[in-house]
Amino acid sequence: MTNTFRSIVLLTLCTTLAYAQPGPAGKPVYVAPVYQPLPLGAVKPEGWLRNQLSIMRNGTSGHLDEVYGKVKNDNGWLGGAGDGWEETPYWLDGALPLAWLLDDKTLQDKVGKYVNWVLEHQRPSGYFGPITKEEREKQVAITPANCAAGDDWWPKMVMLKVLQQYYSATADKRVIPFMTKYFRYQLEAIKTCPVGKWTEWATSRGADNVLMAQWLYSITKAPFLLELASRLESQSFPWSRWLANRDWVINAATYQNDEHWMQRHGVNVAMALKSPAVNFQRTKDSAYLKGLATGFHDLMTLHGLPMGIFSADEDLHGNDPVQGTELCAIVEAMYSLEEIIAITGDHRYMDALERMTFNALPTQTTDDYNAKQYFQIANQVQVTKGVFSFSLPFEREMNNVFGMRSGYTCCLANMHQGWTKFTSHLWYATRDKGVAALEYSPSTLSTTVGKNAVPLTIREVTAYPFEETIRFELSLEKEAAFPLQLRIPAWCNEALISLNGTELRREKGGQVITINRTWKNNDRLTLQLPMQMSTSNWGRNSRAIERGPLVYALKLEEQWEKGHDEKEGDYFNVYTKQDWNYGLPESIVKDPAAHLQLKTLQPVSDTFVWNQAHAPLAIIATGKKIPSWKIADGIAPQPVTDRTGIYRGKVNEEEEQITLIPYGCTKVRIVAFPVVK
Repeated sequence: MTNTFRSIVLLTLCTTLAYAQPGPAGKPVYVAPVYQPLPLGAVKPEGWLRNQLSIMRNGTSGHLDEVYGKVKNDNGWLGGAGDGWEETPYWLDGALPLAWLLDDKTLQDKVGKYVNWVLEHQRPSGYFGPITKEEREKQVAITPANCAAGDDWWPKMVMLKVLQQYYSATADKRVIPFMTKYFRYQLEAIKTCPVGKWTEWATSRGADNVLMAQWLYSITKAPFLLELASRLESQSFPWSRWLANRDWVINAATYQNDEHWMQRHGVNVAMALKSPAVNFQRTKDSAYLKGLATGFHDLMTLHGLPMGIFSADEDLHGNDPVQGTELCAIVEAMYSLEEIIAITGDHRYMDALERMTFNALPTQTTDDYNAKQYFQIANQVQVTKGVFSFSLPFEREMNNVFGMRSGYTCCLANMHQGWTKFTSHLWYATRDKGVAALEYSPSTLSTTVGKNAVPLTIREVTAYPFEETIRFELSLEKEAAFPLQLRIPAWCNEALISLNGTELRREKGGQVITINRTWKNNDRLTLQLPMQMSTSNWGRNSRAIERGPLVYALKLEEQWEKGHDEKEGDYFNVYTKQDWNYGLPESIVKDPAAHLQLKTLQPVSDTFVWNQAHAPLAIIATGKKIPSWKIADGIAPQPVTDRTGIYRGKVNEEEEQITLIPYGCTKVRIVAFPVVK
């Protein structure tokens, strides 16, 4: 466990919580978020981050409707008889913010076709979405009284997120009345067509629907929206109770049969993480936040992996480094954390988001963003077809390879929201008319601040997460007094903050600090976050090597091999001929600083790509080979250690130099090392 996840400690020993809605006469009490997301487009990517988004725009993020038949052909979200379920909204949920982050008019027009069709084809009752079978064949009008003529609630939950972002970017006046009308319809319809009428996907993911209703309430203050949110919550999986009650996560670690598997489905869990925070927002009941802390702590303790995400292949599957994680689980967990951060202002979830983004996310797609892995493995010494030790029925054998359509295509459609939403949530607005930098990457912020709404631009210049220094260049039309908040990550022992070349203050890690002053045009604020090398303890007594926000993995030569599957199309295997079966000497664990050497390989340029060739840093270490550690059934089963954490089998006497690079730059690797004498 890392300090990040250790810090999310158990805040309550309660195993059951009474989630009553407090307030006068039992009415919901809405709590405004600690941080307010900025309008889409207020934050623009720069440097390596802009290149990442440009690659996505040039690849499937910008062109999925041209290369993927399910979205391309006779699309239901454009009035056709084709895909009317989740995949088109999934794609738009990432492609739409991408269009505004890059100011790409062509892409804006492309995604705008879908948005306009949805807005222009709302039924008189308020229902929306693709034309249903009953409408198409029998010309039935869908109303709350005959809601069964409609279709599943779940895809609409995703499309509501799309519309919310569209409104954030454009302030289109059609969106608010559209959503108001739909939610009025839904409030009546769920009395006879409950959330789970069509699929258990909707029941398990109701928090997304609740979140959107409460977002609309923050704008209109219409009381019925909180009533709807409460009813939706009551009909959905009780994730808030499960996260607070430790039996759920223990059972998820214990049972891997087909009973109640939707309750431990990794993507469902990723979406559900925000449920306690969303319920707190509607009730002001702090027990929800205690339950969230309990659940997240337990989740990462029992199922956490070194790259900052939990196992999800597809179900939660323990913390062994050879378990897989679905790409959808990563991007959905990121989104949940972004919403949790806004609602709670809790810095611990900011650190968790950072670790997940810079380690787990980039490794699971190809450089051109045209292929992905359905499941990545932490200790992944080869990428091949096979059955492995996943919980998903595996006769397809395509869940680990890189392909456009390999595994399940939900991730092909959904992966686009990861980098885009991370970019739009680098900065937030504060309640006192200031701004907060809660995640760090090269970017430019344009907003207004202070009581007089003075226009402000902040250019964030950095090669973070690879370098320690972040520079903020402020441009103001006139002097303005406002607070500027900065996150000091928990992994940083002491940060140095300087203003215009002069030291301003030093701060310990694990907090968000506020600099409240009258700012001037051309002020230069510098945040220095010294990164120390350390090791962390993970499943099967393994150890990972870290520096700052990055986890480092054994660098292995990659050999890519193209294949073709009759049903799932082209794909890639990745192999290595290099030895990988190294144990980490105990001396490194005891004193990392004395036995690890940081090496700069190359600068981080504006054309940086998350791959081995562009890795800017390396850590030089030593390792000893474990002869019996070999591939079995397609994976590298973790060697067994004793209670002291030491592997006691045969180990080569010779220490060899090994090179580690950032985990996100690898495709084959060892990241969780057994420890040897």
